[in-house]
Amino acid sequence: MEVKGTAIVTVPLFIKERFGEGGLDRWVNALTPESRKVYPNSVLASSWYPLKEVLIEPLRKICGLFYAGDLRGARESGRFSADYSLKGIYKIFVKLGSPEFMLRRAGSILPMYYTPSEMKVVESRKGQGIMQITKFPEMDQVLETRIVGWMERAVEISGGKQPHIKITKSLTAGDSLTEFQATWR
Repeated sequence: MEVKGTAIVTVPLFIKERFGEGGLDRWVNALTPESRKVYPNSVLASSWYPLKEVLIEPLRKICGLFYAGDLRGARESGRFSADYSLKGIYKIFVKLGSPEFMLRRAGSILPMYYTPSEMKVVESRKGQGIMQITKFPEMDQVLETRIVGWMERAVEISGGKQPHIKITKSLTAGDSLTEFQATWR
């Protein structure tokens, strides 16, 4: 599997903003040699990178170094990524509508970041939605958590209040898909 540079360009930016230059140096030094070929400065937004080496393992390092192993680090990284992309290069997705409008397009957003992947929207109505990732060969819990953070922030940016995203089925738990149930005011 591969991840688009637009999904990973935010990782070192997130670390630098939250933990400073020293935190960024600490993180880079903890990465594998494969990851250090990409981070912190040579990420090209239009390129595709190996998912495990360039996103999964670096996210685990963030959680380990700065969050005592808690996956909250992946969630916060996802929120930061949504801010970066939805207020920048993909702002058209939120500029035109509501959280419901945004979620109806979720199926087309995921493959822009990860390949091969598929996501479908099972339900999208006022105040709630259900999305399912039906294809993602290298899913990892740290990625599911990052996607939760991204979805939460996307709902907020598009006008939803108090979003709550719950994973009700998980590829990492052996289910046939990962399902996200979203609610907001």
